[in-house]
Amino acid sequence: MAPTGLTLDAGWEIGVSRKLPLPPAAVWDFVAGPEGLALWLGRGALPTAQGEPYETADGTRGEIRGYRPQEGIRLTWRPPGWDHETTVQVAMAPSAGGTVLRFHQERLADAAERARQREHWKSVLDEVTARLVPARR
Repeated sequence: MAPTGLTLDAGWEIGVSRKLPLPPAAVWDFVAGPEGLALWLGRGALPTAQGEPYETADGTRGEIRGYRPQEGIRLTWRPPGWDHETTVQVAMAPSAGGTVLRFHQERLADAAERARQREHWKSVLDEVTARLVPARR
């Protein structure tokens, strides 16, 4: 039996998701807009079309592999200092009372990188939630 997160064809992978009490259009507008892209992808990258290369202010590089408005973005992702690229997908789907937002990353190097990226994407989801869903008092 393979360890959790290890696949036969995509290597190590991680996925995190959260339901937000907002319509898909509102989540998409944030995630695909300048503020949201800066948060999950990095400042300076404003990709909008499949096949488009990007580079963030911190030197993360890649190429847009899929861009489907209101549904998601799939891209290659290679931060500075990494010797390999991974594939990241941000996707959203309507759900009763809101939208499920999911970050998925595959082609990770090993279990340790998977664990680090799991924490990274959980932190990203926490920040997206904080910016989109006002704290209830």
